[in-house]
Amino acid sequence: MNRESNTYTIIYSVVMVILVALGLSFTHQSLLDKQIANENIDKMQQLLRTLNIEANVDEAQSAYNELITDAYLITNSGEKINGTDGKTPEDPAFSTELSDTTAQGLPVYEVSIEGKKVYILPMSGTGLWGSIWGYLAVEEDGSTIYGADFGHAGETPGLGAEIAERSFGLQFEGKELIKEGTFRSIAVVKPGHSDSRRDYIDGISGGTITSQGVDKMLLNSVRKYESFLMKLNS
Repeated sequence: MNRESNTYTIIYSVVMVILVALGLSFTHQSLLDKQIANENIDKMQQLLRTLNIEANVDEAQSAYNELITDAYLITNSGEKINGTDGKTPEDPAFSTELSDTTAQGLPVYEVSIEGKKVYILPMSGTGLWGSIWGYLAVEEDGSTIYGADFGHAGETPGLGAEIAERSFGLQFEGKELIKEGTFRSIAVVKPGHSDSRRDYIDGISGGTITSQGVDKMLLNSVRKYESFLMKLNS
């Protein structure tokens, strides 16, 4: 075949595209299991940070298994759905995300730490540039915050991305979700401002929209657990 012809050029281009596509597909499949494993470890590390425990990659799995005494899904009315324990990444109690519209229940992670029973609840929302998420550890009274940790997909470094810093999450410790028998959530306000109805923490200076996203996420995500929390509180 004449290498100077258009036909040769087209055939050569098609073959190269196919070979590159096959190579990328093979690479993706060969790394998929490792990618999923890394995501699971990262999730365990986030859950542990709500308990103020920093665990490296090698420690996360064992620390998670030691501290998470139970994990399960609950209904919107706060009733436990039996059949899960959250001890394997494939278990619905571990793999279910609030952002999944097909989820069969709401995940709860039960912890025994410092002589207390603590419940970790996941959160999901939207910041300025994309998804934000977090985990809230609530003490057995269903109201007092034990700890919190947040993450984001692409908030602005030095501004909205500061929600992922420990200093931001530490502000939530000791705050109350329930006031005078009513679920209130926690407000995220501009530094120097306050909220007369709710316990509040300072938002990120210069990260107004991300801070508002965290405020809405706390209200909307944790409200899904209102029945569960109110039962604990009563």
